[in-house]
This record gives sequence, structure tokens and C-alpha cells, in this order.
Amino acid sequence: MPTKQRTIRKERSIKGKSLHTGEEVTLTIKPAKENEGYLFRRIDLYGKPEIKPLASNVSELVRSTTISNGNAKIHTIEHVLSALSGCGIDNAVIDLDASEPPILDGSARPFANLALEAEPVEQEEERDYFTLQEPVSVTSGNRSMIALPYDGFRITCTSADDRGSHVQHLSVEIDPETYLAQIAPARTFTVYEDIEELLKMGKIRGGSLDSAIVIKGDKILSKEPLRFDDEFVRHKILDIVGDLSLLGKFMKAHIIAVRPGHALNAELANKLFEKMKGAEAKPKKTKKEDPKSFVLPNETELDVRRILDVLPHRFPFVMIDRVVSIEENEVLVGIKNVTINEPFFTGHFPGHPVMPGVLQLEAMAQAAGILLLRRGSAEGKVAFFMSADKVKFRKPVVPGDQLKITAKLEKVRGNKLATASVECSVNGKPVSSASLMFAIADAGEDS
Repeated sequence: MPTKQRTIRKERSIKGKSLHTGEEVTLTIKPAKENEGYLFRRIDLYGKPEIKPLASNVSELVRSTTISNGNAKIHTIEHVLSALSGCGIDNAVIDLDASEPPILDGSARPFANLALEAEPVEQEEERDYFTLQEPVSVTSGNRSMIALPYDGFRITCTSADDRGSHVQHLSVEIDPETYLAQIAPARTFTVYEDIEELLKMGKIRGGSLDSAIVIKGDKILSKEPLRFDDEFVRHKILDIVGDLSLLGKFMKAHIIAVRPGHALNAELANKLFEKMKGAEAKPKKTKKEDPKSFVLPNETELDVRRILDVLPHRFPFVMIDRVVSIEENEVLVGIKNVTINEPFFTGHFPGHPVMPGVLQLEAMAQAAGILLLRRGSAEGKVAFFMSADKVKFRKPVVPGDQLKITAKLEKVRGNKLATASVECSVNGKPVSSASLMFAIADAGEDS
């Protein structure tokens, strides 16, 4: 996922008829400063009132998403928001000279193309993601949505009309490339029998087969053929992307939706918004000084808990159980108790268990690494094993053996490279040895 915020380089406009009011309208997108997010402006009203598209400003959810600020309202914002969010735009001003954006072809593609024409550009500030930590769900009858923790943004959706026909399912990872090709072109749709009721409610006055797909029984009424076999569920995902941008941040989560709609999308957005604000209000944990991720100069022994503090390794790759001594002349002695419970004995070898030589070498590297991380300049550092020379295996190591690992630091060059000689023994007899080289780098730096 991108790490920097993005806006657009230049402003671009598009004209058309709005879906519900039927008015002619011009929409213009403009660059915005870092951390400003999206901002709608009604330039046709006195004072050009501004409305932030946030969950807290949603005022109506009948067949579309409406936001308001005082008497100023903007209807049917979901396709514009979906396009900006789907294209990875963090900050933009959207000017409108009417109460509703143009419906155009009923999809988000014209708005996405407009954003591309405006030339998305990176800004200096890092993007601040809302990372979901626990499941959040909403339900309404046979409709449901759940947001799950996930390192990315994925939407899994099942769509069906009230009659249970045209059932469609899709799961997709949302990124700008996928969104533009697979989601943005999907058009809005309605059931033929609902049209009269919507007209009575004062809705869809600007609707036509140019801007929507109409489902009449088993027939699909559309000015052009379906753009996808599963165009309906793709449009539902398009709406979810738009409505969840009401959080005001990009999020990391997996959304699973069954028969979603704007009301349910907004309810989920509200719950997530509350979670996000609650997380922001919590005091951030300060980094603990102890346990140290390096060996203190006065430490001459380490138990397994301190070894886990110092080494990045975890089961089944921790190859040292205890450090029994660290001497001033930079010699370390550690032990590894070899038991029949070791996971590698299952396949090495069935009926004749022998500790693999490569894991003895790993134990040597871990012992030398601990020794390196004892040096005064080692705070915030990590030792990367680079090469092994003069490797010798003299005797098999079997269950019940206690491996004694003796590591001696030979040379350190400019706190960047180091070499160590290491020997493993069982009952005082050498079983393996090697000369090892390490690179010393800052923790978090690539190896």
C-alpha cells in the first residue's frame, strides 16, 4: 500500500445531469493540502458552504448517501468518493454548482478518469491508515456486513435483489490498478418495480437507461451490454468503497458484505468511525526500556527469556537454551539441550534421529550474534549472518545430547563487519566447528 499522501496536480471539471433532482450540474475537482482529506463546496450557494464527507455529517440514506452542514446538503456523493478513494487520492476539493454530482453513465469511471486527467501527485506527508484491530459487524434483517482485521483492503460481497434472483459474489483486493479496471466501470442498477415508488418519492428524475441498468424479471434493460457478467456485485463494492471513505482515512480491513446498501454501509462506517476515534484517544504506549534488545556489559549469563529479548528468532528456530558464561576476552559459552521432541527429528531421519548439521551451524551463528550484541555500540543493531568458512562436522548429535557452543569474537571492522570462530562439543568432545562472518546493521534495515 502507498505510504505517502496524494492529491492532484491540476483542477478538472465534468458536466452532466444529476440522478435524483435531474438538474444540470458541473463538478470540479481541485488540489488540496496535506491532511485536508476530501472537502465538498456548494459554490451555487451564498458563502460557498463547505461540507466534509464524514460519517458524522451523513443526514440521509435513501438510495444514496447525503451529507449536510446546516441547510447546505449534497446528495449521491458515493460515486465521486469511491473514484477518489479507489484511485488512491487522499486530499481533494470538490466544487459543485448544484446539490448533487452528475450521474453520467451510473458508474465511477468518469470520475476516476477525471482524477487521472488531473494527474495524481505524491505529497510529503505520510498516509495515516486506520488499521482495524478487532471485528466490527452490523446487521439488518437478511443483510449483514463485517469488518475484519487485515493487512490491506479487501472487499468480499454477495449481492441479490429482494426476490433472491441475480445472486452474484466477488472477493477483490482494492488497489488503484484493480479498482480502475474491475470496479469503477460497474454501473448502478434498480429493479423495474421500484421505479414508480422512487418517482413518487421525488427520486431518479434524471434517471434513464443511459445512467442505470434496470432489472425487469429475468431481463436486463440497458443501453449497452453488461460490462461484466457480475456487474451488480461490482457496483455494490464500488458503493462500499465510497461509503467507507466517510471515515476520513484509508483503512486496513477485510469487509465481508451480504446484500449491502447505503444505510448498512453508513452504519458500518459509523461503528468504524467510533472505533477509530476511540483508538486515537488512547494514550500511545511508550517503548519500554527493558527488556533490552542487546546484552548489557555486566551480564555474564542469560536465561531463555533474555535470549528471546536479544534474538529475533522464535520457535522452532531458537537454537540456544541458556548462555552459561560471557568472558571479558569476548568468549561466550551457550548450551542447547537436544531432545527427541525437536520438530526436525520427524524427518531427519525416521528411525535414526540425527540433528542436522545446518542447525548446528545456526546454533553457532546465534551464539556469535549474542556476543556481538554485547558490545557498547550494539544498541539498536542486529547481526546478519553472511557466510561460513572452514565448516567441519565430526560426530553425529542425537537426542539426549547437550550441545555446548563456544563462540569467540575474532575481529570487528568499523562496526559493520565481524568474524567469529565457534565450536560445538558434546561431553567435552568436538562435534562441529566453523568460522563465521556477520554484517552489523540498524534494526529494521534490510539485510
